[in-house]
Amino acid sequence: MIRNFAAGAFLAGTASLWLTAASAHSIKTDPAEAVQASFDIVETTIVTKGSSAVFSTRVRGKAGSEKPATTGKFEGSGVYAYVWPTSLNSSEIGFDKDQGIVALAVTFHPDFDDAAKGGKNRDVWHPHWVVLAEDKACGGGLKIIDIPEGKKPKVPETWPGVPLLIDSPAYPTTLKGDSVDVTIPLSLIGGIMGASYDGVTAGLKVNANLHAPLLCVSNVFKVASGNLSLPGKVMPSK
Repeated sequence: MIRNFAAGAFLAGTASLWLTAASAHSIKTDPAEAVQASFDIVETTIVTKGSSAVFSTRVRGKAGSEKPATTGKFEGSGVYAYVWPTSLNSSEIGFDKDQGIVALAVTFHPDFDDAAKGGKNRDVWHPHWVVLAEDKACGGGLKIIDIPEGKKPKVPETWPGVPLLIDSPAYPTTLKGDSVDVTIPLSLIGGIMGASYDGVTAGLKVNANLHAPLLCVSNVFKVASGNLSLPGKVMPSK
């Protein structure tokens, strides 16, 4: 599924995976001049440190320096994202079981808010759990899964109330220099140890007609592995 998504979307740049015993948890990637520096992944890591899991991505430029242009309306608006696709099951993040590809995403979207309990988050980079599925209608081949009208699937407590399989937890998130980091208590994602992962930078777009698919992956800037094979393994920090 996700291999097909990457095949037509990966921009120039050769991934070199360092999966030795000394650094088996890290995906290191050659810089790619064709990719905008702030989205040009050079390393992606998920490790456990004490009672937390830390999701990290380093880029060639300044992380978070580029943001989508403001459109003044929700429909057709853009989202930029640093994403960690994983092998986690959707049931491990509060949704029903086996719903799709589970990914953590740090996003910025200046035209709408999607924080939990009606909060505001359009002016800051912030984290989401998302559940993805293939959709040929999307430029990047994937969408955040829609919740059909009238359906009431299981959702996490911090679900923002939008018709998508998306969660808006308030995890500590920092963008500093070339790094994006998110820290999550292990008590909230017990299945993360040993999970597989990858790293992606991407643009998403809200459907201009507000019909399903409502939120598409419209453009993939870079895939850490080059093929979305999820070669990383979550391990304790060295």
